[in-house]
Amino acid sequence: MAIYINKGYSQKLLRINLTTNKISTETIPDNVISSFIGGDGFLAYYMYKELKSEIDPLSEENKIFIAVGPLTGTLWPSSGRFVMGSKSPLTGFWGESNCGGFFSKEIKSSGYDLLIIEGKSKKPVYITIFDDEVKILSAVEYWGKDTREVTLELYNKYPDSQVLCIGQAAENLVRYACVMSNLYRAFGRSGMGAVWGSKKLKAIVCKGTKKISVAYPEKFYDLAKQAHRRVIDDPRAKQMFRYGTNLLVSAKQAIGELITRNHSDGVFEGADKLAAEYLAEHFNGRPRACFGCSNACKEVYTTSKNNPWLPNFTVEGPEYEGTAFFGSNIGVDDYDFILYATDLCNRYGYDQISVGAVISFIIECVQKGVVKKSQVDNLDLYWGNKDAVIQLLHKIAFRKGIGDILADGVKLAAEKLGKETIPFALHVKGQEISGQDGRTHRSVALTHAVGARGADHLRSLVTVDQLGYKEAARKRYYKLFEGKTKKQQEEILNRLCNPYSEDYKAYAVKVTEDIFCIRDSLVVCWYTCGWPPIFWIEDFAEVLPYVTAEEKFASVDELLKIGERIQNIKRLFNLREGLTPKDDTLPERFTKEPMPSGPGKGQVANLEIMLDEYYKLRGWDRKTGKIKKNKLKELDLVEIE
Repeated sequence: MAIYINKGYSQKLLRINLTTNKISTETIPDNVISSFIGGDGFLAYYMYKELKSEIDPLSEENKIFIAVGPLTGTLWPSSGRFVMGSKSPLTGFWGESNCGGFFSKEIKSSGYDLLIIEGKSKKPVYITIFDDEVKILSAVEYWGKDTREVTLELYNKYPDSQVLCIGQAAENLVRYACVMSNLYRAFGRSGMGAVWGSKKLKAIVCKGTKKISVAYPEKFYDLAKQAHRRVIDDPRAKQMFRYGTNLLVSAKQAIGELITRNHSDGVFEGADKLAAEYLAEHFNGRPRACFGCSNACKEVYTTSKNNPWLPNFTVEGPEYEGTAFFGSNIGVDDYDFILYATDLCNRYGYDQISVGAVISFIIECVQKGVVKKSQVDNLDLYWGNKDAVIQLLHKIAFRKGIGDILADGVKLAAEKLGKETIPFALHVKGQEISGQDGRTHRSVALTHAVGARGADHLRSLVTVDQLGYKEAARKRYYKLFEGKTKKQQEEILNRLCNPYSEDYKAYAVKVTEDIFCIRDSLVVCWYTCGWPPIFWIEDFAEVLPYVTAEEKFASVDELLKIGERIQNIKRLFNLREGLTPKDDTLPERFTKEPMPSGPGKGQVANLEIMLDEYYKLRGWDRKTGKIKKNKLKELDLVEIE
């Protein structure tokens, strides 16, 4: 067994108990590292091991898990991300989020691969981590302040440090509140911020000075240089560098998948004013990168001269999802307004997807007459009413009026507002549907339905079918073509890359899900292996042994097994919390309401066909949703189960 000290790992777990104020360190066992790699894998192992079933996510019994991976802090492209997990207060199931920026490197440089924060403080606190010096300090003076105020004050107090913190949304236990890093980066989905708020944890400040080294420096650095060159030379990455993720607005509009008015359509009449090229010209869009990234997909925008919302204001983002959810999703093409809404979300600490979906949900309910104006504090809720949207953002953060109901997410809000509102509450397992549509992109229908954390746009999103990249599809899903004639291969490729076909989507989603578990265990960014399709499992197998000296990581088959193991532990976690096959579903909007216009007009998602095949590939029982014994044995999960 390899020794991991200074080979991609510190092998240290930092445990902080907010009830007792006890701070301790533990050694992460060799077998945990070799079986789960890091990052997402560590979350899977430790969350399943340490969280009791059926606990209240906002109780003292829940815990916060923050993990980095073997590539964190190294020169590998886009390795500045890290992961956070807890039982989700939004879904009651597996909760997990992912964030970029610069904080992850400081955790690694402080000498920790995993932080576990448990218990609950009686008064607001924050944590400082400076190498081996870890403290729990009073945050009474910061409680009630927004994330921007607190971050800047802590930057001033602790120069050259990095800060994670929550805003008022998390303090008030909004179930989709997020944790913010570097002012603009977010642990967005699953409601991690609400867990922090329940524990009275306002912030973590971190600065590390320890050296991060790898097993074979010369070989690793040569490979890392080549990898950066691949990113820099990739034409799609060049576009991402120039325009950021808002490139997706035009791409989605072209294929009829731009979320419009709570997914009631896939094309938006004002899309031209939300397009990346328009934003670059009129809002001075310019790139910004996370740690170790040569892609630099984060865009910084400056409000226009005529902006009534934030005069002369500069803000990083929003990403595509934020642009869509505060643009086409609510019938708005005013980017000054979108920048203002984004800034409010960052300050209050909202997941922009969930809060945008909640707002479009209540607007549609009012427009369809199933919710009365008197039930929404007499707000004039109609598509495109920007003032009403801003009022809702304020109300939800402080749980005032209708904001108190909407703060719990669309699933619980619909249960409180009445059964007539349920068709407009678009979620899976309680988490709001993101900025994709299964009617015009079949693989995403399955991706949303089976996601461990609910509707998910990052853990198994297949892109090559949506955009017709056959070359990438052939390389990524090569086992589909083994033993087939050229004619048969071409037929498979055509059906796989047809976004309106259910054929082969279960296989693509399953494989992508497993590989993205590896990606999130390393931890590296979606925007070099999801889109653009630059790196894949073979690249991870090539680089990992140079970092860790672990020979088994050089095997693609072994990495795929580890990825599948991680995904199945998430399933075990959810089964323990009461998950059934009925939770692997989609709202009827996507399965029974045909797309009304655009290239996908008339399309619906035939989910059941894909689910049958997916369960079979996974080795899960279709009736019970449970993992079959032979699959547990194959993945060495019998003892864990």
